[in-house]
Amino acid sequence: MRILMIKEIQSLTVILATVRGNNVTHNNPILPGWHSDSSCVFVPEFDNTFFCTTSNFMALASNALSRVAQLPEVQTATNEQFTGMLANTLRYHKGKFYPISAWINTHLASWSDYLFVQTSGFTIDPDIFFDDDGTVVVASSGSPIQACYLDMTTGNTSQPWPLWNGTGGASAEGPHIFKKDGYYYLLIAEGGTQLGHRASIARAMNLTGPWEASPNNPLVSNSGTNEHFQTVGHVDLFQDGKKKWWGVALFTRGGPALYNQSIFPMGREAVLFPVRGKMQGPLPKRNSLTPSKGLSIARGAPDVVDSSPGSKIPPHWIFWRAPFNSSTFQISPKGHPNQLQIQSARANLTADAQLNASREGLSAVFRRQEHIFFNYTVDLHPNFGKSAGDELGVSNFLNQDQHVDFGIVYLKNTTSSGALQPYFRFRANSVRYPIPQEKIEPIPQSWLTSPIHIRISPDNKSSYSFFASPSTRSHEERHIVDYSTALLAGDGAGSGGLVGVYATTNGNSATFRGYISRWRYSGVAQKIDYDTLVSF
Repeated sequence: MRILMIKEIQSLTVILATVRGNNVTHNNPILPGWHSDSSCVFVPEFDNTFFCTTSNFMALASNALSRVAQLPEVQTATNEQFTGMLANTLRYHKGKFYPISAWINTHLASWSDYLFVQTSGFTIDPDIFFDDDGTVVVASSGSPIQACYLDMTTGNTSQPWPLWNGTGGASAEGPHIFKKDGYYYLLIAEGGTQLGHRASIARAMNLTGPWEASPNNPLVSNSGTNEHFQTVGHVDLFQDGKKKWWGVALFTRGGPALYNQSIFPMGREAVLFPVRGKMQGPLPKRNSLTPSKGLSIARGAPDVVDSSPGSKIPPHWIFWRAPFNSSTFQISPKGHPNQLQIQSARANLTADAQLNASREGLSAVFRRQEHIFFNYTVDLHPNFGKSAGDELGVSNFLNQDQHVDFGIVYLKNTTSSGALQPYFRFRANSVRYPIPQEKIEPIPQSWLTSPIHIRISPDNKSSYSFFASPSTRSHEERHIVDYSTALLAGDGAGSGGLVGVYATTNGNSATFRGYISRWRYSGVAQKIDYDTLVSF
């Protein structure tokens, strides 16, 4: 497999926090909502700032890589959903950032500013380690974890050698190498990324071993407990400005009972914890994770987006598939000030067998759900329909196989004329949970003279609802339907819930332009333990 390493990046888009003075408090989750496999570094020369990156799998998800120009082939290379950036490692060395990631692709013509590392066999979750003697080591997943030396100029690698097999847990992956006081430390994930997930650590005097497993393993895990934070693992370690060690890990909230019911609508989030003990002498003791009250910096903030002239699509918005061309989304086009224009796609959010990423995309844009309780609202502008099947709507989205959609769709009415008529339509797609019956109802004629205000709000963690009203008459709001969040949790929480808008012709070759406005997202409350609810 090829591993992609960016040789130099001057700025990253995900910033965890900035250390100021003697402030040592922290808030969990530090990155709420879908933020899998976090890797963090502390950079004093960048105003004492922590930088983090997370897995994005397929979507361009506010990672260090956030523009199609950086990854040209992500736009057209594959119809698959989950062959993107897997478990990145981020390091800072001699004035440069080095993200490294597995990228499953064989077409190299459009790559220029990247270094490809060829490893033997199939591997994911690469790590990059800069040793004191100037050598560079790349470690990657496997049984055992493997490592090789890397030539930073050519991308050539040495013959790989085995590191450590772990403690016997399944799926040894996510390695990170550290060096402290003459010891090499190897931190890995084990047990799979579900309820058995954990982090284990070993050390050696030489990279070739022998490796001494900590008697206190697992270093971090909530496996076998009833803690609200579950699936804890895929840990990375870093130091702050006072040389204190910290760890960041992924987790899923709700406890084991809800997890076993596939109720984890936000997927894998990121949690911060202090490393107790010193990285010297005896290996550190097991850490427990405790929730803490608060809101992370730059994440969990509300959205108030009015698509004003001259503005841009916010950088934290997510395209599940990159916009196919520059005309897909237009802000405040002529005649439509303070509106976002969406050029419809042929395929809907599920897509079909005819979808070919080299010729077409999906017209949809989302943001992460970052709170257990929230309000997401947007105005849909009616009177766009040209053909039966034209649809503009709102989606609670996990992936193409799992999403819940509510929107305005134009269908032929049941009269003899067969004229086009706008309807509300609710429908869902899922892989594990029973799919609810599609619901279609006419839109009141009096509602079609103004934009239609759509709202998604949770009833509780396991049930959400769609609401609709005329944008100018909120007192007419109607509850349309409620649905189970288990519809959105069938992939093992690899990704997490998104909310956003879409435009599709549902298979027709003709296109239309849909318009949305007044995009709003606000957190209402964050549940950080079974009996702890933080309101905003």
